[in-house]
Amino acid sequence: MSYKHPSGEEFGGVIGRTVAESKPWWPEPKLAKGAPNVVIVVLDDSGFAHFGCYGSTIETPNIDRLAAGGLRFTGFHTTALCSPSRACLLTGRNHHAVGMRAISNMDTGFPNMRGALPRSAATLAEILRDHGHATFAAGKWHLAPMAECTAAGPLHNWPLQRGFDRYYGFLQGETDQFYPELTSDNHFIDTPGTVAEGYHVSEDVVDRSIGFIRDTKSLVPERPFFLYLAFGATHSPHQSPRSYLEKYRGRFDAGWDAAREEWFARQKQFGIVPKETRLAPHNPGVKPWAQLSEKERLFAARLQEAFAAMLDHTDAQIGRLVGSLKELNLLDDTLFIVMSDNGASQEGGPTGVLDEMRYFNGMREDLETAVARLDDIGGPNSHCNIPWGWAQAGNTPLKWYKQNTHGGGVRDPLIIHWPAKLGAPGQIRPQFCHAIDLAPTIMDLLNIESPSVVAGVPQMPVHGTSLAPALTDPNAATARNTQYFEMLGHRGIWHRGWKAVTHHESGTPFDDDKWELYHLDEDFSECNDLAISEPMRLKEMVDLWWAEAESNGVLPLDDRGAAILFRAAMRPGLPTSRRRFVYYPPISHIVADACPSTARGWTMTVELDHPSSEADGALISRGSSNSGFVLYVKQGRVKFDYNCFHQHTLVESENRLAAGRRQIAVKIDKTDKTAARAVLLIDGVQVGEGQITNLLRILSSTGMDLGRSLSPINADYQSPFNYPGRILSVVFELPTGPQDREIDAQVRAAMTRQ
Repeated sequence: MSYKHPSGEEFGGVIGRTVAESKPWWPEPKLAKGAPNVVIVVLDDSGFAHFGCYGSTIETPNIDRLAAGGLRFTGFHTTALCSPSRACLLTGRNHHAVGMRAISNMDTGFPNMRGALPRSAATLAEILRDHGHATFAAGKWHLAPMAECTAAGPLHNWPLQRGFDRYYGFLQGETDQFYPELTSDNHFIDTPGTVAEGYHVSEDVVDRSIGFIRDTKSLVPERPFFLYLAFGATHSPHQSPRSYLEKYRGRFDAGWDAAREEWFARQKQFGIVPKETRLAPHNPGVKPWAQLSEKERLFAARLQEAFAAMLDHTDAQIGRLVGSLKELNLLDDTLFIVMSDNGASQEGGPTGVLDEMRYFNGMREDLETAVARLDDIGGPNSHCNIPWGWAQAGNTPLKWYKQNTHGGGVRDPLIIHWPAKLGAPGQIRPQFCHAIDLAPTIMDLLNIESPSVVAGVPQMPVHGTSLAPALTDPNAATARNTQYFEMLGHRGIWHRGWKAVTHHESGTPFDDDKWELYHLDEDFSECNDLAISEPMRLKEMVDLWWAEAESNGVLPLDDRGAAILFRAAMRPGLPTSRRRFVYYPPISHIVADACPSTARGWTMTVELDHPSSEADGALISRGSSNSGFVLYVKQGRVKFDYNCFHQHTLVESENRLAAGRRQIAVKIDKTDKTAARAVLLIDGVQVGEGQITNLLRILSSTGMDLGRSLSPINADYQSPFNYPGRILSVVFELPTGPQDREIDAQVRAAMTRQ
């Protein structure tokens, strides 16, 4: 008899009235037999020259060995920003077309900037999983709206909902390397180690990555895997173990001009750039090293040491991953890719910063204080970033930086290692290519056709093209003729070896932008502007940009004020949409983007059952040792500490907190433009007060915990400093009034944490 099961399952056997009359059947398991493993390692804010094999004197021996056994691409391009580049990488589509015009923290109200990938653009993980790969993500995500990145979700833009079987890392654009805000699969977890124990998040995510691989290959060795490993390095904060920091002491004392010249010479020697390439002049605002004061040079050199130490330390972790693959006899059968998501960062400003929160708050770096704290740089008591001069050195020989569509923002290192399928190892490939080309390249090498439907959703066209021909043929033609660029109003277009590009000044008419024209095939560093001598070609290029912009969803061009762009993150249904917040601990860690604002003052009230006058612990903790606040009980006394870049305002009670039901409150009221009064109350009675000199608009990139302290705000206690009593509720109440200055600061912080 014929029979169709209600589930609709396609059945290849026979179903009769009894087992004796039937024939069982099992579908073939999806194991992608014979397919290679795939590893994509993404570094953050590493410039074109930063890897040793791309010219720098920073030690990256493990990356260099992968290059020596694989291929280096010198025409690889990205979007100039983090979330958009990752969207291109994982979908094979242009970033505006998949709603990721800028970082995922924003939703501008237009389809080109939703802060999340549409279901019509399946990720590489979704496709490879459907073809039998185990799929793992580790490290930075930053492809979900950050206001959704709480325990309440919604979780549909988190890694496990976008095709990954396992995830371990941090959801936001940056994290403290010693005190990270960690997520495992779909839930927040505590940091599994301490600074004293030698913990560092780069080591942790590699440990977990190796664990994912070992689990799979031990239990189902036939199943290949896809690992997407995105380090926090070399995004700020530049933090690494002390031994790496000490290794680079004094190495950059000669300054960025000398380094650029040396790295440029090495690039020519290695064949990374053509012999006729010119070194781009200093970007605006970059002084010659010789014109800096002694203290400026001391500070800048130490910041670059921290950057180099972090890159070196990250390289060592890549080496541990490669070593594990070798130990399991998997390396030769693994397509291993190393890349950066954009050029070196400009967010350190002209001097560099000891703590980037100063930059977010519009505060100038205090050079005297910075020099007095040189030994803090690169450790847990700093949140530093390099100055423009060192960023341009990292982008040698190019001009401008991350966020810009000139070469310094969009041209990045790319290494592909797969000896079994490549041509002669160690070669260089100059072909123009883009982040959108990597997903179709991987699918091509794995003999997978781009699916027309994924999970029932029709798929939009893939914009990238396969680089597979170039892997074996150094003279393979570039598979397409055109690629547009747009980032924060900066625009560019590449077409058949030519590039038109413009640097946009926010707030000025787009029609007033000055377009430049370069014959990129003959002018690697974009130094010879041909706009005047080739006006017709330039016009054709600009017209082509507008056509590409329309077809890829780039429009409307948008350089509106930050407050407008950020308001959508405060829509109903998200934690940031209210002025009164009521929490019922114990609850999970809360990321900074979902915390109550503290920019204009606030009141926080804790209702608790205090077990005894000897019970100590943190009640509310937000931020880190660099900036933040904490309400805690120590030696029986209630204390509130507001930490403004290591300047502490401490308010404390004189008497011990008696056991029983208690109410503890802190009221922060602004007294002028920057200052505020902090009042501590117990059971409605004032027990202390203090004056906060600078009430920060942006407090910290680290979020908040209740009943413990993820990162110690001061030296009075050690993390996690769990409170032993019961916290019944915590209530935050915010003042009414305009929020534009506060939102502007939040967006400025978000834009530099990508």
